[in-house]
Amino acid sequence: MQVMEKIIRHLRNSEHVLIASHVNPDGDAIGSLIAMGLSLEALNKKVTFYNESKIPTVYRFLPSVERIVQHTGETDTYDTAVVLDCGDVKRIGNLETETLNASPGYPTVINIDHHTTNTGFGNLQLIDTSACATTEIIYRLIGKMGVPMTSDIATSIYTGILTDTGSFRFSNTNKAAFEICNEMLARGVDPYNVAKHVYGRYSMGRLKLLNMALDSLEISYNGKLSMMTVTWDMLEETGTQNEDVDGFINYARRIEDVKIAVLIQECRNGNKSCPPFRAKEIADVPGKFHVSLRSDGAVDVAEIAADFGGGGHRTAAGFNIESTISELKSGIFTLADSIA
Repeated sequence: MQVMEKIIRHLRNSEHVLIASHVNPDGDAIGSLIAMGLSLEALNKKVTFYNESKIPTVYRFLPSVERIVQHTGETDTYDTAVVLDCGDVKRIGNLETETLNASPGYPTVINIDHHTTNTGFGNLQLIDTSACATTEIIYRLIGKMGVPMTSDIATSIYTGILTDTGSFRFSNTNKAAFEICNEMLARGVDPYNVAKHVYGRYSMGRLKLLNMALDSLEISYNGKLSMMTVTWDMLEETGTQNEDVDGFINYARRIEDVKIAVLIQECRNGNKSCPPFRAKEIADVPGKFHVSLRSDGAVDVAEIAADFGGGGHRTAAGFNIESTISELKSGIFTLADSIA
């Protein structure tokens, strides 16, 4: 029996399904979560929509997005957990240890993803690295399940594909991306409304933050690597959140001759174990950071991220690290030496 058929059979026999996607979610993580959840509800399943992080403002227009919870109930039990768009189960955050590992073998974990660095976790895996987005895989799964493609599901799928392909500009854009999105329009998606929310509006705070981030730009001596830094101080000064940094790395990537763009973002999650780094203080204060990597295709940044316990795609990857800002920057700049 094929993996997709096994997954469908298991989902049909499930009663309470937990749907989760990675922390700091993007459009694909949120779109696949909502599309999967609504489809299972169409099969009369009890569903919990979960993401540990606050949903970025630009995606709060999506249907049923208000149903995504950041905490699960202490008495909630699930016979199945569907983990979406995660190369590693740890990417869903604290839920991995609190719920998925609470009782060995229960719930059954279904891993659906398109990242080349996926670790193969879970009891059932549906991993297609040729898919442009996890929402492409969810689209096919929904079709196999025979669930009607409502406008709400279609909008979620369309948004996931649109954003993960960078509006069809990134190298993961494939024929299916256009075909599926065209079908989603026929199912009721309003492309102008989606674009208006995803790309159309910036707050004054976000523009100020972008200005600070651009001021932080550093270029390696050979001009092949660009680096941008966003600190806790910047967020506090501009009244912005982590979600407002989304897309900033593309400015660093578009610099002429740059092969790898890097965005260092200081952790800001309210955790006392995550001390702040103050740019105006000593640069050797330990902290926690998320590092995003983008490539023009000449360098496989997924391999770089994997060396640090992260993952992603050839042209887009990332990892988390505990370090001092000076050591982190120094280590990253050494990557430029190997870039042809």
